[in-house]
Amino acid sequence: MANINEIANYAKESASKLGIKKFDIYGSTVDQTGVQVDRGEPKQVKSSNLSGVTVRVWNENNTMGVTSTTDVDTKGLELALKTAYEASFFGVKENTPDFSPEATVPIENVSHERANQAPVSQLIESLLAAEKETLAAHPAIKGVPYNSLAQRDLDKFYLNSDGAMRTESHSLTSMYLYSKTEEEGKKPRSGGAFRISRSLEELDIDGCIKETAEKTISHLNYEKVNTGKYRVVFSAEAFLSLLGAFSNLFNAQSILDNQSLSKAEDLGKEIATPLLSVADDALHPANIGAESFDGEGTPTRRISLIENGVLTNFIHSAGTAKRMNAKLTGHANIGAKVTVSPNFYHVFSTVPAEQELSLETAENVVFIDELQALHAGVKSLQGSFSLPFDGWIVNNGVRTSIESATVAGDFLEVLKSIIFVEKEAELTPGGVCPKIWVDSLSITGE
Repeated sequence: MANINEIANYAKESASKLGIKKFDIYGSTVDQTGVQVDRGEPKQVKSSNLSGVTVRVWNENNTMGVTSTTDVDTKGLELALKTAYEASFFGVKENTPDFSPEATVPIENVSHERANQAPVSQLIESLLAAEKETLAAHPAIKGVPYNSLAQRDLDKFYLNSDGAMRTESHSLTSMYLYSKTEEEGKKPRSGGAFRISRSLEELDIDGCIKETAEKTISHLNYEKVNTGKYRVVFSAEAFLSLLGAFSNLFNAQSILDNQSLSKAEDLGKEIATPLLSVADDALHPANIGAESFDGEGTPTRRISLIENGVLTNFIHSAGTAKRMNAKLTGHANIGAKVTVSPNFYHVFSTVPAEQELSLETAENVVFIDELQALHAGVKSLQGSFSLPFDGWIVNNGVRTSIESATVAGDFLEVLKSIIFVEKEAELTPGGVCPKIWVDSLSITGE
């Protein structure tokens, strides 16, 4: 992709030539390499370089047109601006998107650091060694059918005709391992783990291998679970999966479209137990891929969503913030339509619990490690869910794998039934969260 200053100059020259006075451009380029292995041999090597820009143009009537292109030289940008200008006459006349009022606000500590990408041969060697060590962890582990080691460099920018110009860069390296067992007379069992860092050198490969093996081995001796009501403990990943599935609760665009569990007047309403606090914090120190501005150039920041059980904020684009008379939050994605989505959750508690709970002393508790089939088992507008899961029945620290079961409930009731939020948080791809204890949920055994 061309230099940001070159793109800005191309855009200004082309806009002036076409008589366009108001426009903005958001663009990114992603350079990614990933490898997979299978039984001691390289299985797949993928490498890609994807780049593109989204161009928005406003006409004299202040209606807007949008187009996207991967061609960012002078001719490409001129054609994109011309096409967007022509499309602007067919743009919506109500609630037309506009520039973010914060697109020119200075941002401190913007990342421009990129790690050196490791050669493909080193990625393959590292993943082959991880596969070999996982297979050696237990005789029953016969394969690691799903695995990957990938590295990515991301550059993105935003500029507009009012003088806004932002850029940032960062690097990510991630590993995923998912092993499977085969034992005569028993069902195959599996377990997986994920790790992410800025570079291969910093990646916790040993931790990923150990967690994968331990989870898989813990599922070898499994039993059926009786259908009934159980006290349930969600792992960090499981709880954040559920929170993400019902993120319309905080999404201002969903609320304005009447596609949310919340209404605009629900701010200040108690929607959860006082033990629960949730923030959306794109700049959290644990967020390896932290982004300092959104698709409209608005700076990202920490936003309190639930504070001691009370709904405190929604996440906004510039348009939703204007319509709801709220402050910008930095959650916009631009395209044919401006959408709003969460960045990075931080779940915690500041209120002391009535009792300290522990899996080491709990009896007949279901510990849910991973929820499955969220695309099919969640009714996001009704608040209900019924989901298969991987997990254990726990008695005084002894974990017995559950053969097959589903958990069902109402998400808003889950929030009000939380009885304990553990102190130690875990890092997941979607955020930072401790284990969450829920008083009672329906578990259906096979």
